[in-house]
Amino acid sequence: MHPFGIFFAFAALLAWTGGDFFIQRSTRKVGNWETLFFIGAIGLIGIFPFVKDELPRLFENPSQLALLFLLSIITLVAALFLFEGVKRGKLAIIEPVFGIELTFTVGFSYVLGGEHLGLGIYGVILLVFVGILLTVVKKSNHLYFHKILFERGVIWAAIGSIGMGLMNYLWGVGSQTISPLLTIWFVHSFLAIACFLYLFTLGKAGSIFNHLRYGASTVIPASIFDNLAWIFYGYAMTFAPISIVTTISESYIALLVLLGIFVNREKIAPHQFIGIVCILVGTIIISLMFFD
Repeated sequence: MHPFGIFFAFAALLAWTGGDFFIQRSTRKVGNWETLFFIGAIGLIGIFPFVKDELPRLFENPSQLALLFLLSIITLVAALFLFEGVKRGKLAIIEPVFGIELTFTVGFSYVLGGEHLGLGIYGVILLVFVGILLTVVKKSNHLYFHKILFERGVIWAAIGSIGMGLMNYLWGVGSQTISPLLTIWFVHSFLAIACFLYLFTLGKAGSIFNHLRYGASTVIPASIFDNLAWIFYGYAMTFAPISIVTTISESYIALLVLLGIFVNREKIAPHQFIGIVCILVGTIIISLMFFD
């Protein structure tokens, strides 16, 4: 495994930290569909000069084209389920459900991709997964999944997380067999077009540029950080297994919490501190294994 895999995975971690920070503010300011449109549009326009020479080859390969269409549809559907879960349920209860995305990514990589990393590495991945759950949960009773299964929004969020796990795996396949830049350009172009058509049917397409002017301070950084994160994520998976890259990059959750502590002077519960330690220790161990 090449050290560049670690480098790009950590770059994705940092970019997603900034991306989530601004995406949260952007969705509150201009809306979910509008934010998703701008993220897709920035990818469509910004990445096009780097992939335009590859497009003829892509459209001559039906299997690659089918893979990217499938990935684009799953990305859109998973996002819609996650949005609906947040809309219907309580965020404090829904957030732990998002954590299962990592286990599904590892599962799809093992079953569909044939990634066999050894029990030791899977044990470390489990440590990071537990750390993610502990970190995102503000109250320990929200970890009692048998009690919250039928809470409003939980089923939607769970289905969305399964979709995100499959999306992460297919993103890795696309990056490895096609190219990271072409994969992200195609998917984000699809999202931009789909979101525009949806807004158009609601009669909101004309207000898109007003939203951009009103929310430029959050929309533009969110779009740039998110596109960079997916680019780094895609390149990381050309050098390292999908499971390892996803484990490292999703550790940005711990970084977000640490930023809240040191920047916003937020207080955390003891179990959240344990979760951060689990994530940091697991990420360091995987990195050391990688360079071994």
